[in-house]
Amino acid sequence: MKILLTSMMALGAAATLAGAADWPRFRGPDGAGLGAAPDLPLPLAASNQLWCVKLPGTGHSSPVSCGPRLFVTCGENATAKRTVLCLDAASGRTLWQREFPSKTYQQNNDNSYATASPACDAEGVVVTWTTPEEVLVVALDNAGNESWRRPLGPFVCNHGSGSSPVILGDVVVLCNDQDDPQATPQNYKKPGAPKAAGKSCVVALDRQTGAPRWQLDRRSSQAAFATPCVRRTAGGAVELICANTANGLTGVDAATGKIVWGTATGFARRCVGSPVFGAGLVITTAGSGGAGSELVAVRPGAKPQLAYALAKPLPYVPSPLVLGDKLILWGDNGQVACLRVATGEVLWREKVEGTFYSSPIAVNGRVVNVSKTGDVLVLAAGDQFAPPDRLALGEKSFATPAVAGGVLFIRTYTQLFAFGHKP
Repeated sequence: MKILLTSMMALGAAATLAGAADWPRFRGPDGAGLGAAPDLPLPLAASNQLWCVKLPGTGHSSPVSCGPRLFVTCGENATAKRTVLCLDAASGRTLWQREFPSKTYQQNNDNSYATASPACDAEGVVVTWTTPEEVLVVALDNAGNESWRRPLGPFVCNHGSGSSPVILGDVVVLCNDQDDPQATPQNYKKPGAPKAAGKSCVVALDRQTGAPRWQLDRRSSQAAFATPCVRRTAGGAVELICANTANGLTGVDAATGKIVWGTATGFARRCVGSPVFGAGLVITTAGSGGAGSELVAVRPGAKPQLAYALAKPLPYVPSPLVLGDKLILWGDNGQVACLRVATGEVLWREKVEGTFYSSPIAVNGRVVNVSKTGDVLVLAAGDQFAPPDRLALGEKSFATPAVAGGVLFIRTYTQLFAFGHKP
């Protein structure tokens, strides 16, 4: 049954943030999309709403959380002004907000001026703002003071940008992947459109100062919107796993920027969903026109091996999710598939109501996703399909949920909801 929630802040006791787990980046720790909230009642109900706040702008970025602080970004459609908002995670109370003037520019109608999610750690938050003239990375401390800013040069992509920064120890990493108009001429036919290729790279900045630590230059073709995931090896190495059209899948040493491994070929189409590492495999998708058309599962190493490849139907914008021995593929059109992650064998594929840009995450072994119209779906990842439970928030949402301190956070276009156990 659908329940329409009001946008008023829930009254009563604030949530007790059970546990100390953070959600410091897009799709949580290492980009795996795996969260725990042992006391969170699933399926959700209106009575589980702890608070809801009206945001000072719109956007599609996901919230992130470190310790007691929750960070989210917003944009203003008329002026492109960007805002960073810091909230008390337990109550939703605003601790501070900082505004960054900008200017409007052409981008995809489904994009926003706040699509890239922030990244946080114990020292504060890092955000990235993009215009055609400049990719800008900005660090703020926990009081909202600007610690540093680092411009990375112009940005070439008529769709706008979407890749989010990642904090890995003492560096901030961003996949700055851009279009080559010669490779995507259909997007560059208007007068005044860029003719030169964007300068794609993966860049690491010093977390304390913003100074460049390393830069890995990349070939450009179709700009990717994927945020890298992280692979931690048995030997203690930390690899950044990047996916884009021209270069395929690449494992990059996070400390040095050196390529550790990579696929021999790229993809035929654009990488929008982010890669995921789980069960010893790196899995990513590519597609075009609102539908995924190829998926690869690669066993990383000095000589990476293709475990399997799948053709459509596949997701385009939503990222894959590895949950135990299952692989969840949540399609933009609502077609959801559950596969054996080791082999790609399809256990079931079913259509659920709605269309989706949000990427699924796992909470307490259940799969949670949000439709474009703002319905929160909770699905069991069993060997047999069971219809999902559904809760309507009453406003569109393209943002991926977050889980921290035992609380589920869901961002709609202009609001931020918190769900959890009420004492």
